[in-house]
Amino acid sequence: MMEEGTIKRCRCWFNGISLFLHPLIITVLIISMCMANIGNVDAAFSNLTTIPFNQGYSPLFGDGNLVRSPDGKGVRLLLDRFTGSGFISSNLYNHGFFSANIKLPSDYTAGICVAFYTSNADVFEKSHDELDIEFLGNTEGKPWRFQTNIYGNGSTNRGREERYRLWFDPTRDFHRYSILWTPQITIFYVDDVPIREVERREEMGGDYPSKPMSLYTTIWDASNWATSGGKYKVNYKYAPFVAEFKDLVLDGCPADPIQQIPAAEACAEKYALLATQDYSVITPQRRAAMRRFRQRYMYYSYCYDSLRYPVPPPECVTIAAERARFKDTGRLKFGGSHKRQSKRRTRNRNRVLPDSDVTPY
Repeated sequence: MMEEGTIKRCRCWFNGISLFLHPLIITVLIISMCMANIGNVDAAFSNLTTIPFNQGYSPLFGDGNLVRSPDGKGVRLLLDRFTGSGFISSNLYNHGFFSANIKLPSDYTAGICVAFYTSNADVFEKSHDELDIEFLGNTEGKPWRFQTNIYGNGSTNRGREERYRLWFDPTRDFHRYSILWTPQITIFYVDDVPIREVERREEMGGDYPSKPMSLYTTIWDASNWATSGGKYKVNYKYAPFVAEFKDLVLDGCPADPIQQIPAAEACAEKYALLATQDYSVITPQRRAAMRRFRQRYMYYSYCYDSLRYPVPPPECVTIAAERARFKDTGRLKFGGSHKRQSKRRTRNRNRVLPDSDVTPY
């Protein structure tokens, strides 16, 4: 949405030359300038420092199914009937900002999971921490869905899942997915839209991730749960399935998981730098976009799953209007906004919606 101040600035800029130009030309120039301004409203994700694959990552498994781009700045992960594939950051990090432009496989993708996450399960097997973005494939013609999750100190029995749809087709082009993890807050982003915010509460205890973690990216066969609870499996007739990654960002404090120096001391300078970055602040505009995203595209939240959690976990901030849209199972009620949009798309199935038609902004 164009802000009033932007419109006024655009009009004022042309006041001095309006007497010399045809009104139609003035109108076109004003629109062009204002649209350019809108594109620069949020520059937090346009000036990120990216690194080549070999500088920050190494293969995790399925080496033969990991294909580096010619310029060394990206990688393709393949899943075939023999194996999936994945890569891992060369270091563990005491908090940081982790991000990548990702393009998902198209057509029939049921049973597939493409994961972008931080974890330390290889180091702390019984008390690991984890922050997840997991993309869940679907049958042909149906959209990808995805979920976020957070674990701390091995609290896997207290999952904190949220599930969503996207407002664009993630198989048509690259989109940026990011995780900001600090000692006080965790924010998940899709492009420049914050979709979930978890503030550390004292009542959470060890459930908030606090130990050094690596960044993982994988594609694998999750037929037993990824699509409709395991109803639809991976069909290798459509293999290989290819997920693409580029413009990789690792902006954190490298750490030794068994170091003796407290993280607050060893990483004080990096923490201060992270706090100054634009993506560390949810501006009013971003918060409004997050609210609209969650209203339109979130279809499950553990915070509203009263059968699973009769008392919501301490970090949950429940909103009455949002709660009214969900069943006791935490799933969206039948006939909610997602259902209405589905019907609308059915009526207009021959029309391809541009991303701008449905963006949270």
